[in-house]
Amino acid sequence: MRVAIIHYWLVAQRGGEKVLEELLKIYPEADVFTHVVDRDRLTGDLAERPITETFIGRLPFARRHYQKYLALMPRALEELDLSGYDLVISSESGPAKGIIVPPGARHVCYVHSPMRYIWDHYHPYAAQLGRVGRMYFSRLAHRLRIWDVTTAARVDRFVANSSFVADRVQRYYNREADIVYPPVDLEAYSLPEADTLRDYYLFVSQLVSYKRADLVIEAFAGMERNLLVVGEGNQRAELERDLPENVTLLGRVSADDLPRLYQGARALIFPAEEDFGIVPVEAMACGTPVIAYGRGGARDSVIEGKTGLFFLNQTASDIRAAVTAFESREQAFDAAALNAHARKFSAERFRREFKAVVDAAFQNA
Repeated sequence: MRVAIIHYWLVAQRGGEKVLEELLKIYPEADVFTHVVDRDRLTGDLAERPITETFIGRLPFARRHYQKYLALMPRALEELDLSGYDLVISSESGPAKGIIVPPGARHVCYVHSPMRYIWDHYHPYAAQLGRVGRMYFSRLAHRLRIWDVTTAARVDRFVANSSFVADRVQRYYNREADIVYPPVDLEAYSLPEADTLRDYYLFVSQLVSYKRADLVIEAFAGMERNLLVVGEGNQRAELERDLPENVTLLGRVSADDLPRLYQGARALIFPAEEDFGIVPVEAMACGTPVIAYGRGGARDSVIEGKTGLFFLNQTASDIRAAVTAFESREQAFDAAALNAHARKFSAERFRREFKAVVDAAFQNA
């Protein structure tokens, strides 16, 4: 069986690229297509693998400014000749699913997220643009929405990475989606030594506006508890102004240091509305409970009262109240149970469940 995998773009090594790596373990002979590749920012097998770019990759400065070519990406996808392939897998977050699949082939789309900047994040995104930028993006987003919905009909089977994303697939495309949680590299995360001191709270994420690091820092201002913030992003300079003494910005940390930070935390604070959210699973694998915003993908990974607690509003006061509630029952959270729960999100489980969906797609052809 000839397999083609279309990934939106390969300019970093994040959650979407980890999914791609696992897909290639299921289908090691698959051919990979994407809009643009920056091999200097890839690691492992992806960095060495043959990858075919759309014509976007040949445009000036595409490695750094690929998003400026968004208007051309639908056409670029449709120009890909996928003749002869039996299975086409699109890895969708930016434009990827709009390819033209040959007759007789099956098209399975793994949805990390419908394009946020044209759907549920459109208004906050547009508000950050200048007047001319808003005018241009308003017209572009309108055309992309029409194309995005139309191309949903080209997909035989949708697979969402969470129930939250499956609901959005239903809302925007009027299509049902199977749910296969993304793979988490659990080999890197384990329980700490029994005598490990847990004496701080932890936030781990990019420092961009919708991740809501600002709310967590505001919540801990004046509290007699330490907060460590891991991550980089365009919000860092703003966060550094008037930073409370009990809050430390660590910036980007190494893959070796991150597990130790999880292991030393009393709890992870997770205030964003995420599509799934791999960070809470990593924390739970280290026996660390999660205090999470009660919307989005965290609902699929965190169990109220067993592996963490939810707060219902994205406000500093709600986070403070959740921390207080957590501390009143902190001893009830069992590190071994947290680790066992996190193991349900393994890469092996992802490969098994995704393969079952593909097999079903062929059986129902």
